[in-house]
Amino acid sequence: MRHWQTPKKPKARIEIIPMIDVMMFLLVFFVLISINVIPALGVKTVLPSSEQAQDIKSVVNALVTLGRNDELQLNGKPVALDRLAPSIHALERPDNKVAVIVNSDKGVEVQRLIDVMDALKGNGFASFSIASKKKS
Repeated sequence: MRHWQTPKKPKARIEIIPMIDVMMFLLVFFVLISINVIPALGVKTVLPSSEQAQDIKSVVNALVTLGRNDELQLNGKPVALDRLAPSIHALERPDNKVAVIVNSDKGVEVQRLIDVMDALKGNGFASFSIASKKKS
């Protein structure tokens, strides 16, 4: 009796190289998206530096941002100067005072900063902080 050899069936293999390529592409894609999305949430500013800068330990309730092109934002949303104080007062609660932090680009004119500070002081905000970065 004659025996015919049965052809060997090739075993199924999972090719790992294309899977690694796809995973690296996804990783790079998500990293690039996360880096570019964060600055898009507000006005891009370059903080002035100070040797006496301190880290903020409390929760920031009202972040006023001054951009170079007369841009003014409150907590990342555009606001007009005459609507700034009422918008901050809307954030106040009876048991909690609002901490106002002014985040200004170092290229903004001092007069624009003084105008915002005057508007805040004239509407009952006696104290606020100016954001800066620590000199390295």
